[in-house]
Amino acid sequence: MDDLSTMFALFYGLVRNFGEKMSDHESGDKPKGIEEQLKEMLGNAKFIFAGQPEPSTAKPDNTKNENKPKKEATLKAIEKFDLKPRDVRDYLDRFVIRQDEAKKVLSVAICDHYNHVRQCLVDSDLRDREYIKHNVLLLGPTGVGKTYLIKCMARLIGVPFVKADATKFSETGYVGHDVEDLVRDLVKVADGDVGLAQYGIVFIDEVDKIAATGSGGGKDVSGRGVQVNLLKLMEETDVSLFSQTDIIGQMQAVMDMQRGGSDSSSRRTVNTRHILFIVSGAFGTLAEQVKKRVSSSPIGFSGDKVTDVSDGEYLRKARTGDFVTYGFEPEFIGRLPVRVVCDALDAGDLQSIMEKAEGNIIEQYASDFRGYNIELSMATEAIKAIAELAYQEKTGARGLTTILEKIFRDFKFELPSTGIKELKIDLKSVKEPEQALLDLLDNKESVRREVIQNDIDLFAAKFRDEHKIKLVINKTAREAISVRCLADNLTVKRWVELNFHDLEYALNLISRNTGKKSFSITKKLVENTEKELADRIAASFNTKV
Repeated sequence: MDDLSTMFALFYGLVRNFGEKMSDHESGDKPKGIEEQLKEMLGNAKFIFAGQPEPSTAKPDNTKNENKPKKEATLKAIEKFDLKPRDVRDYLDRFVIRQDEAKKVLSVAICDHYNHVRQCLVDSDLRDREYIKHNVLLLGPTGVGKTYLIKCMARLIGVPFVKADATKFSETGYVGHDVEDLVRDLVKVADGDVGLAQYGIVFIDEVDKIAATGSGGGKDVSGRGVQVNLLKLMEETDVSLFSQTDIIGQMQAVMDMQRGGSDSSSRRTVNTRHILFIVSGAFGTLAEQVKKRVSSSPIGFSGDKVTDVSDGEYLRKARTGDFVTYGFEPEFIGRLPVRVVCDALDAGDLQSIMEKAEGNIIEQYASDFRGYNIELSMATEAIKAIAELAYQEKTGARGLTTILEKIFRDFKFELPSTGIKELKIDLKSVKEPEQALLDLLDNKESVRREVIQNDIDLFAAKFRDEHKIKLVINKTAREAISVRCLADNLTVKRWVELNFHDLEYALNLISRNTGKKSFSITKKLVENTEKELADRIAASFNTKV
């Protein structure tokens, strides 16, 4: 009963509902037990009260044990962190094109942060000293590699990484997600290991859209509240692993405490002291705001050249006051001491991304085609043309996916069924992909015919295995099927479904009448299937013994 009292104290609202239910029993019937009421109210949730044994049918969860060596290795790597900023920069160069300044700033910030973490792990005195975290603010247009930079850094260090858009969060009391869910998501990524999650990286995109005021329209009633809530996370706070609305989670936490357990995977809170927060946004109107300030100031860009300055250059001149005017709380922007601007990408940068970056999008498409035993190759002139088209999309590297999808869409659909083993993309393929596909199919018709012939053999073999009837498909019939499949752009399987759907019934009927188990498939049967089968059935009745 003491255990239940503890649980009721934590869930007062739930207890009140119990009381209301209990008062409804006026008929003298015995009221339901508390455990039974809990199950009834919360559906099929499973409850195991303190002292109650686990069901014998429960399967042990070995996931934690399987991942334990990996987690221990990651923690040891953090404890012995020895990367230098140039090491991080060199790693980022393999995956991200340009953004040299951003790479340099991020490399220094990440090394400073994890060097401090390493020192705190071995020096308890340092752990208790005040420390300003190197939280980062990334500014720049969409598609320039902001998210990818942070993902690559997290992968290099081996720490958990989560990303979310700031627009999905709201101030407590409004509809939306709680910012503390970011920390809980880190724990999920770390497979429930709080000890590992507390060294993770949280990346929040579109942070410019939670400015309390915006030039685009009116006041955001929850923007300031979200900033205040993020403040607590970015500095240092303890976050419960279960939100206030997660009743089942809260109850499970009580049960876990009653059972005991002190390892990192059973802790109920995670501290954000060593979690690195990186936020980003396009901040489009901020550049215009800074432009007005520097244009009216004797210190800044010269008046005769101001129109030639890019938005990125204005963003580099942004001060804390500019961010406050934009709509951010001084305390919030003060928790982001490391600020860096990512430059917009031009067509040449997009070409370099396709040709030089590891794991680039061309390699991904090549891998997709390789899954169908098709080797993809692209001419330099084709890559250059794709880069120019993508640049016109004005969405950075994301424009590459838009253009490549348009080019490859029909190739991906048609080629896997043709037997074609090689796809070469040239300038014509980029400009006229549909015509290039038709030309390829015409030039490779002999290969397609070969595939059709193989599929005809597979159809005959499958028919024999399933229905114990042998099909002898002569040469003229094979040619007729090939012509039909090529003309209507059909696979043999689909052509059979459309034209031979009565074949099994007809041949089985003829077989019962005549005893035959082998039948010829002729050109006449292919071209006029219904009439030919009807004639054969009629003839079988005439020869029936």
